[in-house]
Amino acid sequence: MTTALPQHPALAPAALARRFATETQRFTASHPRSMALAEQAAQHFLFGVPLHWMRDWPSPASLCVQQAQGAQLTCADGLTYSDFCLGDTGAMFGHSPAPVAQAIAQQASRGLTSMLPSTQTAEVGQLLAATFDLPQWQMALTASDANRFLLRWARAVTQRPQLLVFDGCYHGAVDDTLVDLVDGKTVARPSILGQVHNHAAFTRIIPFNDLVALEAALADRQVACLLAEPALTNCGLVLPEPGFWAAAQALCQRYGTLLALDETHTLSTGCGGYARVHGLAPDLLVIGKAVAGGLPCAVYGFSDALAQRMREAKQAAPEGHSGIGTTLAGNALTLAALHAALTHLHTPATYAPMLALADTLAQGLRERIAAHGLDWSLTQLGARMELHCSAQPPRNADDVRRSSQPALEALLHLFMLNRGVLLTPFHSMLLVSPATTAADVHKVLDGLDAFLAA
Repeated sequence: MTTALPQHPALAPAALARRFATETQRFTASHPRSMALAEQAAQHFLFGVPLHWMRDWPSPASLCVQQAQGAQLTCADGLTYSDFCLGDTGAMFGHSPAPVAQAIAQQASRGLTSMLPSTQTAEVGQLLAATFDLPQWQMALTASDANRFLLRWARAVTQRPQLLVFDGCYHGAVDDTLVDLVDGKTVARPSILGQVHNHAAFTRIIPFNDLVALEAALADRQVACLLAEPALTNCGLVLPEPGFWAAAQALCQRYGTLLALDETHTLSTGCGGYARVHGLAPDLLVIGKAVAGGLPCAVYGFSDALAQRMREAKQAAPEGHSGIGTTLAGNALTLAALHAALTHLHTPATYAPMLALADTLAQGLRERIAAHGLDWSLTQLGARMELHCSAQPPRNADDVRRSSQPALEALLHLFMLNRGVLLTPFHSMLLVSPATTAADVHKVLDGLDAFLAA
């Protein structure tokens, strides 16, 4: 389904380009320090930034951050922003939450890493089990690593070669998952650099919310693992249809396929993540980014039964590197931050105001869509929400692609940035944190009103 919006004269390509040029000039005039720092950084950093994704913002240069605290950023030019990107979820609990910052400072004076467990290890394990409802855990530094590791475990314990993912999924920089669905076939994603392996031989891909396709993919009992986000979050927020996950979980159990849920983004659903809130029982669970309050950390949990199969697979293999794990995983500094986050952030008391304010923002956005007669829709998953340029919410990645309006979305991002609101650069997603205020929400709604009026 395509939106009717491009027929409106204000949304014609030439009109959008003129407005984008105006907003670009406004950014350049009001951010001389960021512009200068970006030029200096380009002398030694590829594309002028330490991670090339940082140039995915639509501004003429990267916004250089001087300070991030709570739900606000201050840039090098001294301007402040209400942050609804929140480090693309890494700062979901707010920037530098006090309990985590204090734990990091205290641990830093006692040692950073030793490749040995710290005295907090046992208690962190108990907290993970209580928070996410799985008894066994391992640590990594990123969700990308955690997903790589669990795929090795899944193939090792099942002795099956195939991985199954959903079209439009995002599981970090995991080669096996960087594929697209084209004419019913798995193909390498064209934007991926340096690809030498054809993952179509070992990765199957199907549309999200399609139980018929799911059963067909599992039927030959060659799929070791279904790795999935409970809701698609990177191509645009696509929610599961009612009953989808209960049926999908039953199909995985019927065909002996492990169900692995990547909750790195869907942690926004509620305390304990989507699986816990909705009563699912995955075999494996991955959480990265925000799990330790924003310090690089990821964890993956699994059932006791699967843990026994993992022990047996390790014991049956020759001595040597398993291909699983990195030296700094489970370091003392990360463990201290994780302990503080599990104790103080992953709690119902933290989530309650965050979810309530997110509901307020979502309602305000829907009211403005209706007031302006727009063929837009909004999807929401707890504290996370996304604007779509289509009258009906998408049910899979292909729906998102067909309704996408890249020029309009880029203009919206730059327009809001120039008015002190930071949206996630990759799409029109907003995330509410415990530190977000009613004033921040009004800033978004006022900015959207001004955008639509313009």
